[in-house]
Amino acid sequence: MFSPTAPILITGAGQRVGLHCAKQLLAAGFSVIVSYRTDKPGVQALRELGATALYADFSTEAGILDFIERLKSHTDCLRAIVHNASAWLAETPGTETSAFAQMFSVHMLAPYLINLHCRALLLRSSPADIVHISDDVTRKGSSKHIAYCATKAGLDSLTLSFAAQLAPHIKVNGIAPALLMFNPDDDAAYRAKALAKSALGFEPGAEVIYQSLRYLLDNPYVTGTTLTVNGGRHVK
Repeated sequence: MFSPTAPILITGAGQRVGLHCAKQLLAAGFSVIVSYRTDKPGVQALRELGATALYADFSTEAGILDFIERLKSHTDCLRAIVHNASAWLAETPGTETSAFAQMFSVHMLAPYLINLHCRALLLRSSPADIVHISDDVTRKGSSKHIAYCATKAGLDSLTLSFAAQLAPHIKVNGIAPALLMFNPDDDAAYRAKALAKSALGFEPGAEVIYQSLRYLLDNPYVTGTTLTVNGGRHVK
């Protein structure tokens, strides 16, 4: 039985892009479930707006499976899953293996297991979507952040594989952003250098990802695609 009010799950929605997308979806009338690892002010703000907030530690298999079970206790259907949770860990001497393992778990194992175990929940909604938030860096690689880039590239591969497996009932797509929002402590020199990497040359903010997400949710004829949202870095 299809549910017209099935909630959208957004992982890692306590700040920045995930928080913005969750707020916009709530404002648009969607029911929203968010996961968080740290109970930041943004998580409480989402609760106050009506979202269901579930703790999740995606750095281990046990943490992922525990989250899935608690998610199923809150809902028996999902309109969409937005895999936004991300880890950015330094690959310093002596920490390479642990850094890679944690980023693999967050960027690949968590989406992989959640997609597999929550397929039945998505099948109770029509339409139904999975959206993987990747990174534009996978387009050319990264000499400084090899593990981060590799595990995000693996997420791009999951987009293609799950799109093939879950069609025609569930659409699976990705979004690959470049710079979206500076941090408060980014100095002027860094900001200028970063902006110069794109053809459009400005800081767009999180709204462009919400617009991309809505396109993927609203368009019935797009699957297996990763949208590049990078201000034209690939033509610069």
